[in-house]
Amino acid sequence: MKTTCPFCKLEEGRESLLSTDKFFVISDRAPVNPGHALIISKRHIIDLFSLGVEEWGDLQTAIHETKKYLDKKFGPHAYNVGVNCGEIAGQTVMHLHVHVIPRYKGDVKNPRGGIRSFKDPITDLLD
Repeated sequence: MKTTCPFCKLEEGRESLLSTDKFFVISDRAPVNPGHALIISKRHIIDLFSLGVEEWGDLQTAIHETKKYLDKKFGPHAYNVGVNCGEIAGQTVMHLHVHVIPRYKGDVKNPRGGIRSFKDPITDLLD
């Protein structure tokens, strides 16, 4: 059976940055910032809500290992970690992947609100 999922069949020559039992990590092809990485489930599942108990634990390990790798290679000041679950939430590849985005001082004018900045809020942030 031929797959059309780009994460199930990565291009030849695309190597992972690191791997755990249940996940592998690659550089994002359209990075938001230097070091933007994707943690991808080795099992073809659609989103975070499809993870099994063991996979949740391994995802935690993958996130920590990815951070250590990015800390050493890029030295960012902070991180955004995010998952889009469903097309309406912005998911374009229907295979679970977690974005780990290094953040650098001054990379945006005002970082307040973090991921809340992607759309108009339904209420103001509390001070």
